[in-house]
Amino acid sequence: MHLAFLRDYHEALVIALARTVPTLERGTVAEVTGLTPQAVSKVLARLVDEGLLEPAGVRRPPRGKPAAVYRLVPGSRWAIGAHVSRRALRLVLADLAGTVHASTATPLPADFTPDQLLDELASGVTTMITEHRLAAPELAGVGIGMIGPLDQSTGTVRGAHRLRHWRDVPLAELAEARLGLPVVVDKDVTAGVTAEAWRRGTTFRDAALVVVDAGVGAGLWLGGSAHRGSHTNASEFGHAVVQLDGPLCACGRHGCLEAVHEQAPDPAAAAAVLATGVVNLLQTLDLGHIVLGGADLLPHGDLYREAVEHAVRTQLPGADWLTVEVSLTSLGPDVVAAGAAMQVLDARYGLPAPTRPREPVAASR
Repeated sequence: MHLAFLRDYHEALVIALARTVPTLERGTVAEVTGLTPQAVSKVLARLVDEGLLEPAGVRRPPRGKPAAVYRLVPGSRWAIGAHVSRRALRLVLADLAGTVHASTATPLPADFTPDQLLDELASGVTTMITEHRLAAPELAGVGIGMIGPLDQSTGTVRGAHRLRHWRDVPLAELAEARLGLPVVVDKDVTAGVTAEAWRRGTTFRDAALVVVDAGVGAGLWLGGSAHRGSHTNASEFGHAVVQLDGPLCACGRHGCLEAVHEQAPDPAAAAAVLATGVVNLLQTLDLGHIVLGGADLLPHGDLYREAVEHAVRTQLPGADWLTVEVSLTSLGPDVVAAGAAMQVLDARYGLPAPTRPREPVAASR
């Protein structure tokens, strides 16, 4: 089991590197990963046999022996990602590089039930599989970015706000039974911030994706990985109180950021409310990046971005040295669904979780 973990870990290191560069060679892989040249050769051979990498010619340096060059085969593996909002189901098809190749959106009934969602999900997934001629092992599975609160470790929705039929629903189990495919379930905003991290690389270490989509949430990326918290229920950013005598929120409290944002009289006022919440988040977590997205935010994207940038400059103490990059997601309305697909690919082809305490990688050389 331990050897299998190390093998998967080494393969994941190479795939992660291949996603970030046009081509790679044995020496570069050894330098970046810390693996021995012999270990790198074995990993490269396995990945070529599995179709994940392919030879891409030979590099002939001025001195020394020619070096074989390899590149990722993005179309070797696929995943379908789903974004479940309170109003619609969005599906995307993404390849191993994280590129979105197809996107669809289907309205959902008001206050939809688990069965209604599963019916739409099964129909949409079947259509996508048929249209793109997908089959195992090329199709790694389906990821679902779902409204919280939820227990990501079991894929159970604990009580989605404003959805009466979603208390203690084992969504991952139900979806796997209906689809006959592996399913990964996570909070919508956590899936979304995963997509941003895949696209932005290693400099995206401490960041948040703030989403406004029939509610307010923030996916957290801390120390280079998704932050879910002790109960996998982090990111309830919209339910931080910003006005003690404020309006009643769907969660039962008064003055939550989400409720105050919804009561704002116009987009400019709503953007100012969200911006104050973002400053509170920055004061708590000292983030370097804030990415904005969501179906209700993007139509006013520049207004929201400017409001957050202004709040950072004027409300954040030490803004002269606590620099924060504020941007809009480049994935538009697909960001959550794309992140859910990437989580499926990461579950199989990313860094695996050990089943027991493992030795440092250097000990296995």
